[in-house]
Amino acid sequence: MKKILFSFALCAMSLSMLAQDANEATSDTTEGFRFTTIDSIAITPVKDQNRSGTCWSYSTIGFLESELLRMGKGEYDLSEMFVVHHTMLDRAEYVVRMYGTAQFAPGGSAYDVIYCLKNYGLVPQAAMPGIQYGSTPADTLPVHTELDAVAGGVVDAVANSGLKKLTPVWKKALTAVYDTYLGACPATFTYNGKEYTPKSFAEELGLNADDYVSITSYTHHPYYTTFVLEVPDNWRMDQMYNVPMEEMMAIIDNALANGYTLAWGADVSEMCFTRKGLGVVPEEEKAADLTGSDAARWLGLSATDKREELTKKPLPEKTITQEMRQAAYDSWENTDDHGMQIFGTAKDQNGKRYYMVKNSWGTKKSEYKGIWYVSEAYMQYKTNSILVHKDALPKDIRKKLLIK
Repeated sequence: MKKILFSFALCAMSLSMLAQDANEATSDTTEGFRFTTIDSIAITPVKDQNRSGTCWSYSTIGFLESELLRMGKGEYDLSEMFVVHHTMLDRAEYVVRMYGTAQFAPGGSAYDVIYCLKNYGLVPQAAMPGIQYGSTPADTLPVHTELDAVAGGVVDAVANSGLKKLTPVWKKALTAVYDTYLGACPATFTYNGKEYTPKSFAEELGLNADDYVSITSYTHHPYYTTFVLEVPDNWRMDQMYNVPMEEMMAIIDNALANGYTLAWGADVSEMCFTRKGLGVVPEEEKAADLTGSDAARWLGLSATDKREELTKKPLPEKTITQEMRQAAYDSWENTDDHGMQIFGTAKDQNGKRYYMVKNSWGTKKSEYKGIWYVSEAYMQYKTNSILVHKDALPKDIRKKLLIK
């Protein structure tokens, strides 16, 4: 059972343990990566989205939980599935209004969580755990395969029905599906002896949705303007601020230096974003020599074997340019396929700098207990967007963007 609110003593203890885990994260192999934390900001425990396409909710809820820690509010465990329930009903309505030409899928963006905060509120995990079935410990993790199929079938049947007129009750049918699998969104609940609505709870948390801004970096729109990033999961048409790549990185670094974490939307389809906790973009042309492989053997390796060779130890990485980012976006090489939380920096045994990233794949699937170490080159190349408090922006960039 997850805890709702820790005492400050327990909060300090849990955060200290997380920081210790991050500081002690090392690979057991002699060739491997050995990381030392440079700076890290308080995060809440790593969660496991399991078999659900809800990384966007887990990562941004984790981001908001860190915001509450930064604000001195204590440690909260907020419900991801409350956000998912509201978001998927809204997305279904959008798809139906678009006569089925838009995509109905379980993905989303960081902005979906901010929209929910502003329009529907938030609830603690205990008020809506999001699991309505099962009797074993494993059943406490989300499995949305069936839910997605059932909900998708309802939406497809309505959106592509070809009817001249829809009934006003189709959304009630879809709501019943999400209520069945996730539980109904509570109208009221009791927390620490006090009764709340989702909106009154969010108001008491003190999070202001208007304080958060989305940042991206592409050349097909002018810099220092806002535009709707053209990716399927930005179906709410979030307006993102567009800056050069160097300034996007400056925003990340300035945020971390001043105690702010960031919600990170990224592409993790790159071969060297490993399931062990590493994200790098090695210079493959140099890899054969540096890994002790002759050219003929290297060319004959499978993608899996190449990944193993390229992530055994630190190797030189590609120099990333704005043009490379744009080409990867335009060619569909870079997609908006995963959401995580950036919360610190570290260095490897050679002094090379990495970003510390909280993932939502549990603590058993990586060598570093759910934390990923992402190189600067990977961050430059594979970042689709970031969400951050506007006060975390460098003053000169904030002025260029006309953010008050």
